[in-house]
Amino acid sequence: MTAIALKTGELPTRSQVDPERTWDLTPVYPSEAAWEADLTRAAALVKTLPQFKGKIKTSGKQLLAYFQLRDSVAQLVEKLYVYSHLKADEDKSDSHYQGLNDRALALYTQFGEAISWADPELLTAKAERIEEFIEKTSGLELYRHKLAELMLRREHVRNPEIEELLAQYAQVSQGPSNTFSMLDNADLKLPMVRNEKGSEVQLTHGNYIVFLQSRHPEVRKGAYLGMMGAFDGMRNTIAANYASKVKGNIFEARARNYKSALAAALGPDNVPLTVYKNLVATAHEYLPVLKRYLDLRKKQLAQRGELPDGKLHMWDLYVPIVGDVDYAIDYQSAQKQILDAVVPLGREYVQALGDGFASRWVDVHENKGKRSGAYSSGCYGTPPYMLMNWQDNLENMFTLAHEAGHSMHSWYTRKSQPYAYGDYTIFVAEVASTCNEALLAHHLLAVEKRDDLRLYLINHQLEAFRTTFFRQTLFAEFEMLAHQAAENGEALTADKLSQIFLDLNVKYYGDVVDANDAVKVEWARIPHFYNSFYVYKYATGISAATALASGILAQGAPAVKKYVKFLSSGSSRYSIDLLKGAGVDLSSSKAIKSALDVFKDYLDQFEALLNRQK
Repeated sequence: MTAIALKTGELPTRSQVDPERTWDLTPVYPSEAAWEADLTRAAALVKTLPQFKGKIKTSGKQLLAYFQLRDSVAQLVEKLYVYSHLKADEDKSDSHYQGLNDRALALYTQFGEAISWADPELLTAKAERIEEFIEKTSGLELYRHKLAELMLRREHVRNPEIEELLAQYAQVSQGPSNTFSMLDNADLKLPMVRNEKGSEVQLTHGNYIVFLQSRHPEVRKGAYLGMMGAFDGMRNTIAANYASKVKGNIFEARARNYKSALAAALGPDNVPLTVYKNLVATAHEYLPVLKRYLDLRKKQLAQRGELPDGKLHMWDLYVPIVGDVDYAIDYQSAQKQILDAVVPLGREYVQALGDGFASRWVDVHENKGKRSGAYSSGCYGTPPYMLMNWQDNLENMFTLAHEAGHSMHSWYTRKSQPYAYGDYTIFVAEVASTCNEALLAHHLLAVEKRDDLRLYLINHQLEAFRTTFFRQTLFAEFEMLAHQAAENGEALTADKLSQIFLDLNVKYYGDVVDANDAVKVEWARIPHFYNSFYVYKYATGISAATALASGILAQGAPAVKKYVKFLSSGSSRYSIDLLKGAGVDLSSSKAIKSALDVFKDYLDQFEALLNRQK
């Protein structure tokens, strides 16, 4: 492709991007005409699914026929959606592909409606009858685990009349989440703050973290207090809204015969309550190590003159504690570093990922209208695809390694499993991606000789633990305590929620938190709290990934064999059991402690490097 001259800072249009740096979607559909033909075929097939209503309990043959038709239609619907959403994300201003995506989403909704009757119908069948179907119907054995997963919900399914009411309530239960989204994204008035040049600028969700990473303490403080102040002004409204969410969770848990809202959230994934509670307890055990890191942060920032009053504040937690480092790396070099980093995972892994890079799994560069951020996508029967908005820096290399981990998890799963088990749960989704990041960090530290770059890399990993493990576990503990308070009949007022959150921050961050710190209202700005009991999965994910990476590096082939089996297993077993097979038992504290020992080791290395520089 002939290079096109662009003005400095100007983004290219989609047509100006080198095709070799865009993803190749022809393995999904060779043409839009082929997509249109499949859309027509899928729409007709969706309409045939309700013909099985009332029949799937009559015989194993009918049940198998339904499953086979459902799966073939689902695979087609997913493929249609993957193509349309990837094309739409190339340029959000292209109305043609936005329209294509809307049509695919509409078909997805129709498919969901067409099978909505099936699970409730199956759940009214006796377990003995389902077992008889499996034993006497050739081909139905494939679905044994899927049926076992479904039957876990049996004691939590009510009679048809109540189920109908609960289905109607499910729409109402989205109210608090929708309300918060509108308030947070549309109605909340954020203040003007001063940037590093002393100019007043509008504080936004987008530039907030940029300001918190500023070398100017007054910029960090102004942004932090500005953000917290905006939410403090709405805290009573948000408290009432969040209390409604919590009450809704409790209502649904009790309606479905769960002992608590937490049990109701963990039940569908078959995750024991001990996983959640061990996570919190182990975090508490390692708080002295976190304090060591915070003391080190305080010392380093003070030495650079970035703590005017000599005290570390909450707004000082995101600024890098090492000086600026010139670590520019282009996309091609980053690919090579990542491929070198995953060598411990074996020849097949390296070969497959290298072939994926070469065959254009990745949409690399930013262009006008392109969706922001990064992700891994694809579906059963397609290659995994990765969206990037590449910048030549360390963060982007880690992001590419992260998304490559997701993609390789998908590649192994889809290669090894039938469609029924060709995906994996959210509970394990972040393990492969974070394991790749851990291996990349280990590789870079092994080859990098410059102390300033080694400090920079270790600081990156220390922050990953602080934000992904400790901060998310603090959030998880807040959710647990808020729900317990409501279940005990306490009112979740703004003062009550703020006290819970302040006490937790004092516990985790010690004297960094003032007695009346503005952090007490931060609970009001966390959107994940409206996806209840989700954030703990970030902490378990980094724990499992770190423990697995440590085992792979220490044990070699035996650990790799178990890890590749985990990647290849999809959803063929319960997530907690898949991780046990890989060598990580999250129902005990051992794996979490193993991960936090890596955090401690990084801290030891960091301190040793600093002492060497004196």
